[in-house]
Amino acid sequence: MTRIRVLVAKEFLDLIRHTTALVPVMIVTLMSLVLPFMIVVAIPSISGQPLENDSDLIRVSSVAGVQAGLSPDGQIQFFLFQQFLMLFLLTPITGAMALAAHSIVGEKQARTLEPLLASPITTIELLVAKVLGALLPALAISAAGLALYFAGIVAFADPGVASAMLSGRTLVLVAVVGPAAALVSLQSAIVISSRVNDARTAQQFGVLIVIPLTALLVAQFTGSLWLSATSLGLAGLGLLAVWAALTLVSARLFEREAILTRWR
Repeated sequence: MTRIRVLVAKEFLDLIRHTTALVPVMIVTLMSLVLPFMIVVAIPSISGQPLENDSDLIRVSSVAGVQAGLSPDGQIQFFLFQQFLMLFLLTPITGAMALAAHSIVGEKQARTLEPLLASPITTIELLVAKVLGALLPALAISAAGLALYFAGIVAFADPGVASAMLSGRTLVLVAVVGPAAALVSLQSAIVISSRVNDARTAQQFGVLIVIPLTALLVAQFTGSLWLSATSLGLAGLGLLAVWAALTLVSARLFEREAILTRWR
């Protein structure tokens, strides 16, 4: 753990020198904040048409279960804010992908990979540190975005919606599923970046996990699927198991000596 912490600190120092790499994370976070409040609050307010006037929204929102103390409009707001919460799962994936994919290729191009591979660190320590170095800054920005998200719900949503959002399902989604999905995606980008010479290729492979998350988001918006806290918890544990297995596979595929000779 000591060597991993040192490597992560090195990644943070590199990030300080290239802070523009965090711009994609900030853009995705900003979009995740603006879009929900535009649809749930601003548009109904400007048009003068409450959400409860839409019979389809009433029908679809019923899959979330009846929340005691919420008005029909509040029930729909709760449903929509829960769905848009999934956008914050994409923030560490899409935003930190450039950091993770570039961490191997970029170090080779900067001629800093050779002394790193010549050090006594193990391959697993190196790979885990690369993932954490990309994940932690993205999660910090995502956490700040989530704080603003819930502050906006308190300020603009109907009474009771904010308290209804503070549930076990929300906690599992934010604290387990999101980071686990990001770990799988970033680990994929790291291992691919160790086998190719182009960071964009690694990004394209790593971002593939966005596809099932997007499909899940669409399915929930249509009301055809609603995952409980238990289901989300099992999915999160499954993703963590995939990440652990992928880390071991990555260590076997990561040929330290061959990387240096192949990329010369």
